[in-house]
Amino acid sequence: MGQCAFCDAELPEYAEVPICAKCSNEHEARRTCPVSAQQIRLALIQDLVDATVHEKAASDEFNTAIGQFPSGLPHPDGSQLIQNASCKLIAARKDMGRAHSRLNDFLDRGIIPVDLARQR
Repeated sequence: MGQCAFCDAELPEYAEVPICAKCSNEHEARRTCPVSAQQIRLALIQDLVDATVHEKAASDEFNTAIGQFPSGLPHPDGSQLIQNASCKLIAARKDMGRAHSRLNDFLDRGIIPVDLARQR
């Protein structure tokens, strides 16, 4: 026979996890905290604002890199600078699109994103 890892209660021999039902229920209750729909909506809106700010910064960096062309740098360095800025802009736009989709899915269909559902 084993013992519960938290309260030292006796467990049956066939118990695969060293925790009793009482302790398991208490830990599950503490792990899940109720999150209101308004809090989820605010978190999604904040994610969208953050993604938009990031996209604007990446767009400014890209426009600066393009504005310097030809930059006077050797060709590989100049083209690499533009390519790096372009990759950052693409990633930022994908993040912004993802943030829009998550917010729209929640507002239109009530779908809670997985990362926010874990907090519930």
